[in-house]
Amino acid sequence: MAKIETQLRVSWEGAEWQPVYHADGFTFLQMPVITMEHPSKVQLMHWGLIPHWVKTKADADKLKAQTLNARGETIFEKPSFRSGIAHHRCLVPADGFFEWMEFAKKKYPHYVYLKGHEVFCFAGIHSRWADRETGEVMETYSIITTEANPLMARIHNVKLRMPVILSPENYEKWLSPETSREEIVKLLIPFSDTEMTAHTISKRITSRTENSDVSEVVEPFSYPELALIS
Repeated sequence: MAKIETQLRVSWEGAEWQPVYHADGFTFLQMPVITMEHPSKVQLMHWGLIPHWVKTKADADKLKAQTLNARGETIFEKPSFRSGIAHHRCLVPADGFFEWMEFAKKKYPHYVYLKGHEVFCFAGIHSRWADRETGEVMETYSIITTEANPLMARIHNVKLRMPVILSPENYEKWLSPETSREEIVKLLIPFSDTEMTAHTISKRITSRTENSDVSEVVEPFSYPELALIS
């Protein structure tokens, strides 16, 4: 929390939050988000965007599994995302993320982060959804993706995608209501791979018996077979 406050110059709002080392996105966990409406505060929102127009809890539960990510190339056209990209953009702070490489019909997990390991921000969109039956209100978000840069193309070598990482000098522009559609599109590009690095990690992040939300999951782990492609 202190690292986010210091590097992004924001304050926390509401409940305490414990750092997450790893969690399955399909648990729709709450994560820190900084919005256009409150650019100086960190709020907690559930990953997996639920548009405001969704009618039932069943529909919401079905849709949020499909909206962890939003493709930047089509985000202005998709009904689930076009309101968010126009009016409800957000920053999603992180200090790393996980991606899988496929080699010889097996998959190998990687931990990806910036050189220097500082906090960075994904480009995101968010939405407030209210359950019409119970009145429960949920704040949700989605992370925008783009085509992979060379580093990520080598790692995420099947889908060739990566999350949009914004440079710090563009945080204010991303959160500004004055930013035009053309300017937004120009921000939805691959981050420079010269500022990124990655290493392989163990497959503990897939374990059903061991807790994966521990610092050990990001420690380097070697796979001798990958030396063939290094």
